[in-house]
Amino acid sequence: MGVSITELVEAKEIDLQFLSSKTIAIDAYNMMYQFLSSIRDRMTGEPLRDSKGRVTSHLSGLFYRTIRMMEAGITPIYVFDGKPPDFKDETIAQRKEIKEGAKEKWKQALEAGDTEGVRRYSMASSKLTKEMVDEAKKMLSLMGVSWVQAPSEGEAQATHLMRQGKVWAVGSQDWDSLLFGADRLVKNLAITGKRKVPRKESYITVKPELIELDKVLSSLEISREQLIIMGILIGTDYNVGGIKGIGPKKALQLVKEHKTLDTVLKQVEWDFRTSPQDIFNFFVNPPVTDAEIKKENLDPGTLERTLTEEYDFSRERIESSIKKLKNCEEKGKQAGLGSFF
Repeated sequence: MGVSITELVEAKEIDLQFLSSKTIAIDAYNMMYQFLSSIRDRMTGEPLRDSKGRVTSHLSGLFYRTIRMMEAGITPIYVFDGKPPDFKDETIAQRKEIKEGAKEKWKQALEAGDTEGVRRYSMASSKLTKEMVDEAKKMLSLMGVSWVQAPSEGEAQATHLMRQGKVWAVGSQDWDSLLFGADRLVKNLAITGKRKVPRKESYITVKPELIELDKVLSSLEISREQLIIMGILIGTDYNVGGIKGIGPKKALQLVKEHKTLDTVLKQVEWDFRTSPQDIFNFFVNPPVTDAEIKKENLDPGTLERTLTEEYDFSRERIESSIKKLKNCEEKGKQAGLGSFF
């Protein structure tokens, strides 16, 4: 979810090829949720499942999308969430309740033959389990794709990798990466390409978008600390909904007029259980790790057996995709050899 400042920020539309030769730290949970929401039967809303009834939408989306990025010359490093801060518990409970409500509405939409309702409520009921996360990590390792386990929020860890110079940008749909201090945020990596417009028989082409923190701060004429205050006013994952009656434009006005968190808070009524100072401090100094990124090696045989025999993926499609992975691996070796000479 995260904070939303879309109406105030101008994103630069780019092509996947623009990101060629660049390493991107991708918010794994964020991307997997997108696949769990979108890869579903249009009529029933059901996600992909294997013969044992296990959901495989996340694996399918992650597998084919990762290969597409690699073919474009991108080196993805997936970052998985760890333990959220204690003050996120209330938000997690609220989200669980919303998902349960969406699940019931999905059932009602099915009974009523409401195709649009089926689509909308089935997407809103998406759930990511520990088993799904473990499956994704195993598959990525077999693909030769590196991943990192964050101690807390994935976007904070991805931003830390960027500050260390290990990645060029953070990939996520959420704006929170900017609040954590990411210099560059790339959106739409999971949905690049032709997409059907909901409730219409038309299609649009979705391209990746690049948002640069320094340009955002310059255009809004604020500091990063003030951007964090704006986020808190509008609403973050730690105070969902924000201050009643305050949207992005009003939040910007308040931080420009009153500058600091203490003085801004005097202008509003704070009725959240979590202290605004705790939220602010978490964005400024979140838990992260300096762990080295493990280089994974492609294991085509095990990868093919796992996806086709364990999860019932199409053998023909998997064989074709593994050939693409081998080509990407070979190109990577040649690029490395070229830079050596």
